[in-house]
Amino acid sequence: MAERSTAAVDVADSGGEEPLTAEAGKATADGAGTKKKVGKGTEAAVTDDAGAAAETNSLELHSGHKLARRYRLEECVTRLDGFSSWRAVDEKLRRAVGVHVVPADHPRARPVLAAARSAALLGDPRFVQVLDAVEENDLVYVVHEWLPDATELTAVLAAGPLEPHDAYQLVSQVSQAMAAAHREGLAHLRLNPGSVLRTESGQYRIRGLAVMAALRGISADHPQRTDTEAIGALLYAALTQRWPYETNAYGLSGLPKGVGLIAPDQVRAGVHRGLSELAMRALVNDGATASRQDQPCTTPEELAKAVAAMPRIRPPEPAFTPSPAYQRTTYQQGVYGQPPTRGGAPHTARPAAPVPPPPPLQSRTGKALKWTVSALLIAALGLGSWQLADTLLKEENKPGPSNSSEKDDGKGAEVASKPLKIQNAVEYYPDGNPQHTNQVPLTYDDNPDTVWRSKSYDEGPDLNPAFKKGVGLVYDLGTGQKPKTATLGLKYGGDHTTVSLYAADSLSSSAPLGSMKKLATTTTSDTTAKLTVNRPESARYVVVWMTAMPQAPGDTYSDPGYKQAIAEVKFTG
Repeated sequence: MAERSTAAVDVADSGGEEPLTAEAGKATADGAGTKKKVGKGTEAAVTDDAGAAAETNSLELHSGHKLARRYRLEECVTRLDGFSSWRAVDEKLRRAVGVHVVPADHPRARPVLAAARSAALLGDPRFVQVLDAVEENDLVYVVHEWLPDATELTAVLAAGPLEPHDAYQLVSQVSQAMAAAHREGLAHLRLNPGSVLRTESGQYRIRGLAVMAALRGISADHPQRTDTEAIGALLYAALTQRWPYETNAYGLSGLPKGVGLIAPDQVRAGVHRGLSELAMRALVNDGATASRQDQPCTTPEELAKAVAAMPRIRPPEPAFTPSPAYQRTTYQQGVYGQPPTRGGAPHTARPAAPVPPPPPLQSRTGKALKWTVSALLIAALGLGSWQLADTLLKEENKPGPSNSSEKDDGKGAEVASKPLKIQNAVEYYPDGNPQHTNQVPLTYDDNPDTVWRSKSYDEGPDLNPAFKKGVGLVYDLGTGQKPKTATLGLKYGGDHTTVSLYAADSLSSSAPLGSMKKLATTTTSDTTAKLTVNRPESARYVVVWMTAMPQAPGDTYSDPGYKQAIAEVKFTG
């Protein structure tokens, strides 16, 4: 089954910067060519005089050239030292991909091929995936994902340093991912702000694992130490918006010359102390850190454990902006009853003196009036109670099944239901291939004309699990909620749409579906799908998972095929 428009990301990273370690510096072959930016999400296109000779001996590639009668080259984003990187289109699966091309007789061709095949076996969704690695027609080419919706950390840091929670997520996710890679014997050796991407859901993905070092001819005597120091540099840059070396790199200013490596909280005010010390523990690997006598972190595994041992940094609370139409009254402002200002200087606000209640009715006439009112109230209550009892008796004596007790039995559960407000939502794609992550908020914006769309597939309506197990969204309903129903407004009717509801542990796009509990499932041919939970239980996070979609015609957004779009999702509890 062919997916029609899977997104992917370029793995080429920026060249020409100073290496992170001495070992990497001796092996780098970036050169000092001229650079020209070609667009967001790609590296600077580099023309290097040192690699010009190697390029002229290789096969001349151009836009429109096809590899394996399948991958059509669209745009060259890097040309450096004998290899080139391209944005391309996989015409078989109708999706964008990235391609690295190296002549087969290039001295680095074999290491690149071996590195790509090793990285492809890892299959970790925290890394940009290698899709194919082939030697054909005197060329070696590596095909990888292309993620246009992700943003390079270089671009993120250009706008300013990260908030403590975002920096914490960066070092946590990257260190855990690199620890998993090193357990499989894979190193990166080129970790920098150009090789780390942030998705719209706040997840970080690493590109160029093993492949970029092979393309550049980089090696290291201590690869774990090299990658750990690189993660420390990423955290340092995220906290300070400065590169932790004297040279400028990746659009960041370096440290002043001659001052050495100083802690992030000494570079910029307001830096989180714990994260500052963590960056120093990763950067200073030859002894005690500059801030305190903690042991340095020399492997990604040690760094990941140090991050886990820190107190959890919570995300910032959303700022509350009062409605402009709301105006405080003079009483709420504390000036009610204050005398006017004298000489232009207002008096200090004082609490108003309590006003004594009016005296009770103490006269003989007042007492008589109170007794009269009391008697009238008692008489009215008695008459009302008699009339109410008489009405109830008449209703019970009426024939037929429509008495009040039966109505309560039939509709009690429905009356007790209440709408649940969606706090947040992200796209759910455990296979690492998202649909349209930026459209998720459109499913709960109270506008039925805006939708989140799936991609279009060639086979259906039931998706082939070998190719795509399903598409879905995960919602945060808030703490202490017990969802009873979920109602989905669908754009396409027909044969057929199958939707299931799962209880999840977190707002994660990649948590395994097998770890979740299925709450309900339904199949419909209509444009509305309603799922009812037979036994409601506490579930703050719920996953809406579609495994079948009807056939629909093409439009301005996608090709014809089996697809679905969700307009509004409503939950009740």
